[in-house]
Amino acid sequence: MSKVAIVTGGTKGIGSAVVKRLLTGGYQVHNLDIEPSNNGVFHYCDVSDVKAVRHCITRIIDQTQRVDVLVSNAGKHLSANIENTTEDTLDALFALNVKGAYAAIQAVLPSMKAQQQGAIVLVASDQAIIAKQNSFAYNLTKHALASVAKTTALDYAQFNIRANAVCPGTIETPLFHNAIDSYCQKSGAIKADIVAEEAALQPLNRLGQPDEVAALVDFLISDEASFITGSLQSIDGGYTTQ
Repeated sequence: MSKVAIVTGGTKGIGSAVVKRLLTGGYQVHNLDIEPSNNGVFHYCDVSDVKAVRHCITRIIDQTQRVDVLVSNAGKHLSANIENTTEDTLDALFALNVKGAYAAIQAVLPSMKAQQQGAIVLVASDQAIIAKQNSFAYNLTKHALASVAKTTALDYAQFNIRANAVCPGTIETPLFHNAIDSYCQKSGAIKADIVAEEAALQPLNRLGQPDEVAALVDFLISDEASFITGSLQSIDGGYTTQ
């Protein structure tokens, strides 16, 4: 029987790379997203809606009778300081980035506990470790995910359920390009110049790629990582070591 993996936000960027990697590894992969995908089994689900996430994952587990892996990846970025962040904007970002993870983890835990095994990976950010300017709400949500990984690891180690967070730095995803495009529209900067500047900020002098993050996720859910839980795994080209 194939192992079952659930990935939130698996249609684009890091999520898409994770889905493809797990499919190659023989997993039956279920992708919860609002944008359709031909990779894995697609389920339309607004991950910011707690009830929708619970319903979708419960339905999947009813069909598969198991869940081995959860990769909580769905999220969005926001560039704004605290003065320029409205309450509605903060609530919307928290609902997707944090409450979506909360709902997904809650939904898979009963099955994982019954199986006495499971692996949970939260896709956080280098901003789960450091602060960046103009990033009040996004930074807040990513620090929250780091906390979720640590507390879940401690609470469920007795059931052989592991929880870790990957903390990507500047990864060349649609999210990255959207952020750069938005900045260039506001500032009049040339995109190629900004991309080159972002690459130069990394000690390895380049942007990361989604496949590299997917490889780390794949390792963390594997038996080779069976003694790793509650960790924050940096994958940022050395940025947070500076």
